[in-house]
Amino acid sequence: MILKNRVKEMRARLSLTQEQLALKVGVTRQTVASIEKGDYVPSLLLGINICEVFGEKMENVFWTEGEEEK
Repeated sequence: MILKNRVKEMRARLSLTQEQLALKVGVTRQTVASIEKGDYVPSLLLGINICEVFGEKMENVFWTEGEEEK
């Protein structure tokens, strides 16, 4: 399965730069960029922190896509 996200879209809605979001959640700008590109799967705690900044539920920001386990 692949973890998809709307981090870039939601960050733009709040007029936040990657650096600003990174500072709010305690990671580097490069980590935010990697999450947005789908190259990095955030920890549960980081995902929760990102959702809190956006004021959104987890399922509105992150979801899985792809093959289902059998």
